[in-house]
Amino acid sequence: MFTCNKDRMLEKINTFSKFGATGRGGITRYSLSPEAHMARDYFKQRMEAIGAVIETDDMANMYATIPGSEPGLPRIVMASHCDSVRNGGNYDGILGVMGAMEVLETVVAEKIPHRHPLTAMISTNEEGSLYPPAMMSSGVVCYDYLPPDIRKKFKKEDMLKSKSVLDKTTTFGEALDKSPYKGDEKNRLNPKDYAAMFELHIEQGPILEDAGNEIGVVTCVLGMFNYRIRFFGQSDHAGTTPMHKRQDALYAAAQALCYLHDEIDKLGRPELVYTTGEIICHPNVHTVIPDMVDFSIDVRHEDPEVREKVLEIVKSLEKKEWARCRCEVEMQWQRDTVYFDKELVGYVQESADELGYKNQPINSGAGHDAQFVSYMMPTTMIFVPSKDGHSHCEPEYTSPEQCTQGASVMLNAVLKADKNLNK
Repeated sequence: MFTCNKDRMLEKINTFSKFGATGRGGITRYSLSPEAHMARDYFKQRMEAIGAVIETDDMANMYATIPGSEPGLPRIVMASHCDSVRNGGNYDGILGVMGAMEVLETVVAEKIPHRHPLTAMISTNEEGSLYPPAMMSSGVVCYDYLPPDIRKKFKKEDMLKSKSVLDKTTTFGEALDKSPYKGDEKNRLNPKDYAAMFELHIEQGPILEDAGNEIGVVTCVLGMFNYRIRFFGQSDHAGTTPMHKRQDALYAAAQALCYLHDEIDKLGRPELVYTTGEIICHPNVHTVIPDMVDFSIDVRHEDPEVREKVLEIVKSLEKKEWARCRCEVEMQWQRDTVYFDKELVGYVQESADELGYKNQPINSGAGHDAQFVSYMMPTTMIFVPSKDGHSHCEPEYTSPEQCTQGASVMLNAVLKADKNLNK
């Protein structure tokens, strides 16, 4: 068994944390921004220093590859992203890049024999924070392999038109054209030239830490659905309309939201998660009774039957009366649970066990590039703990020791795949 180098990992953590630093312990590093290009420059510098060949594709995805001993074998890729959410942390996404770099640096430094070429990859615009949607480039690259209801959202021509959330004028395509890392479509990740993909990531939740485990062996990305729930009432003056005559859409929405929580909790599924993260209130004036409220409901669970039971509750809102207001329910999008390749999952499990790291099977409630790539080739993920479960925020933290453990598991799992694939 091989282990990665903690000092080298810490060096990468400290350096990447400078690119887009907020001054409060976190980063804002939008895709294709100057800060993201600084991160890519550093990646290129370190990878070229160990003899890796750098390639880029038409979506500015970046690939650093060291050769294997058997010419003609497809590559094994380790991938993640270097962009962040606004005021995010120093580990989401970039840990997977640092882990991939560390694997290649360890292989070269230790002269570890391997048959396949090994590739560290940076995926463009995974977060979609500046140019929606999330997982943009993996959606474009994997387009032909995605289910139809997902595929339709990732047409390249549509992605190029995506407008910046900051100025509403600059498009992703314009930013891409200005990027020094825009390359050729022929260099894209594909199932002919690549045999398998691994992605190292922080858990982004408290499960591993609460269980006292060091490694999460990721089995799947949870299925989910997102619906909009709208209530229509009547705007009137806040100071002159008697309470019994009001059609207050916000009051109706509040009643319905409480109802949803009560009814969904009755299902008795502690692993089920659901969230209302966006609320629109119209006209949003303190002297006017709201006439329209629109809120989101995001539901995630592995089992489609459980999701269907929740959906029945959500749809039932339309059939009930809410403070004399009309209710409308509309689907935004949904996805099935995506299961990772059992053989690769087994290599992760074996590697964690052989290294003596306490581990457990775990699912991912968050979306990742790996879930799209899994439609195209064998794929899996590795989780390491997130302190206090924090992620997508500045307090996000995973210790250098934990980061190195995750990279070590990935290294050995990749070597197992290297030994057994394409025999």
